[in-house]
Amino acid sequence: MPRRSILVMTLMILSPVAMTAVALQPPTDPPSYSQITPSRDGIGKVYMGREISQVMGHRGAGWLERASRVREELPDVLVDHLQLHPDAEVADIGAGTGYFTFRISRLVPQGRVFAVDIQPEMLAIVEKRMARRGIDNVVPILGSIDDPKLSAQGVDVVLLVDTYHEFSHPFEMMRGIYRGLRPGGRVFLVEYRGEDQALPIKPLHKMTQAQAKREMAAVGLVWEETLDLLPTQHLMVFRKP
Repeated sequence: MPRRSILVMTLMILSPVAMTAVALQPPTDPPSYSQITPSRDGIGKVYMGREISQVMGHRGAGWLERASRVREELPDVLVDHLQLHPDAEVADIGAGTGYFTFRISRLVPQGRVFAVDIQPEMLAIVEKRMARRGIDNVVPILGSIDDPKLSAQGVDVVLLVDTYHEFSHPFEMMRGIYRGLRPGGRVFLVEYRGEDQALPIKPLHKMTQAQAKREMAAVGLVWEETLDLLPTQHLMVFRKP
């Protein structure tokens, strides 16, 4: 019997659970990166057809805390829709000044929030605010450009707000996030809508849903839904099988 026929017959007799397990194994080898001449706001590194944007440094901390952000991005609406249990373990990746970290910490009094950032200066701001507010359920973590430094299967939810498009190693970072999630854990990916050409945000700082779905699928995350809640951003939900 031809080898292909044997393979087809083998797949046909696998149980649905076994077939799902085979299909959902995350890849170990990243899609290849390529290099181009950097655009004005990019680093010249291309991933799955998208040029990666430059990083906003700690000197932009004031932008993260601007008063108009409450109206522009509805952060409290966002965190309410994370549907967190009081004992949830949450990772805020690219936490910056803790703008979302501290909002989440109030919702998980028996849990913890891991504030992950690659800039020590940002984490120093988070630590000062923790001390000033007497907060003890936030854990600052200094990540690296290719590893969020999460414990294996240590978190229930990961939040990425306007930060994923800046990852210089998106596959490696998301693979680390995948490892850090418990089975069934969710990733909430928030990005300015790349489909909206009129949105006054630099193109490399926006993402389309189609592009986000491709990149999350590359590490084995499954798109669950997109919540149409925010004025200018996608709130996309992905789940670890």
